[in-house]
Amino acid sequence: MDTLHLDDNTRLLVLTGAGVSAESGIRTFRGMGGLWENEPVEKVATPEGFDEDPARVWRFYSERRAAAASCEPNPGHRAIAEWERKLGDRFLLATQNIDGLHQQAGSERVVELHGSLFSTRCHHCARAPFEDRTVYPEGRVLQCRECQGLLRPNIVWFGEMLAEEDLTRVRDFMLRMDTRLVFLAVGTSGAVWPAAGFVDGAREVGGRTWLVNADPADNTRQFHHFVQGRSGEILPWLVTFGCGPGPTRRW
Repeated sequence: MDTLHLDDNTRLLVLTGAGVSAESGIRTFRGMGGLWENEPVEKVATPEGFDEDPARVWRFYSERRAAAASCEPNPGHRAIAEWERKLGDRFLLATQNIDGLHQQAGSERVVELHGSLFSTRCHHCARAPFEDRTVYPEGRVLQCRECQGLLRPNIVWFGEMLAEEDLTRVRDFMLRMDTRLVFLAVGTSGAVWPAAGFVDGAREVGGRTWLVNADPADNTRQFHHFVQGRSGEILPWLVTFGCGPGPTRRW
């Protein structure tokens, strides 16, 4: 089986999705019939749901915080962190996950496309998001100290736009001219945009593209290479480093 070889003239952009976190025990939304742990998604993951019942939303995310805090990074998370240590500024991780397990594994160059479960921001004013790992008691609704509006989890909900600065950071990394680009997507359905389009952007600038997934994704055909299996089992051996060609393929 091919391995992904990186030399001194390559940079690596990694995109991770829910499949990576699922291997650490984080439950995923997809495939649950429109319910997220028995809650209709529109009630707990939309601005309208928050406006309707902020206490319900905070209860839901406090439970998610407690559950995520008990989970540990898996070998896939740790392999990605090790790649960053070797590549330095030639590495960037964009994740659709909100659980912080990548950072817990040691990743530092991380773009959290969908926000963070352990961060809170104001629903009304431009107050900067702040770290918040508190598991709030049932019925607790938080008030902003600056505008007296309601605070909310710092998560990109359905119907909301991703932060432009995050997309710019990914785009700028893709467009760098100093090295050749390799793009690797892991544990993602290929159905959530704009992240599902990263593979097309990578190919447009001449990048080689890899997908590691338990099952074929919606956009599998867009990738040059597809390795099927669990990310925690595949990632620790997938990537090799060196100045010359790898044992099978340079890319």
